[in-house]
Amino acid sequence: MSTLPPRLSVITLGARDIAALRSFYRSLGWPELPASDDGWSAFLLGGVLFALYPLPELAAEAGPGVAAPAGGWSGVTMACNVDTRGQVDTAFTDAVTAGATVVAEPTDRSWGGRSAYIADPEGNRWEIAWAGTAVFDERGALLSFG
Repeated sequence: MSTLPPRLSVITLGARDIAALRSFYRSLGWPELPASDDGWSAFLLGGVLFALYPLPELAAEAGPGVAAPAGGWSGVTMACNVDTRGQVDTAFTDAVTAGATVVAEPTDRSWGGRSAYIADPEGNRWEIAWAGTAVFDERGALLSFG
């Protein structure tokens, strides 16, 4: 049995321009922690801390001896699941209005849900999704999926 518990506590994005990313995520209405600044910023989202940290410093800490990656999509997506099928479209529109780049318009998916993809100002991909089997608690934390 591993002593590493099965939980996700923090997601940290290495940011090229923290000020721009902070501004974008605040414009979505996400609650930023009071201790945040342009050296480190964090948002508490449904029980997971979503953090922004300078990319060169994160690369030095998490990958000593490895250069920070160049720009472009990393191949990782994050997702924000919403409560109803229709909320995919409205959340997508709100994100684009806040400055997100359209990656894929809202569409019904073969797996029975609906989703769309956006990119933040540094190209990090977010899926906005609805899955009828997802169950959330009062904080928005995912309790079960399917």
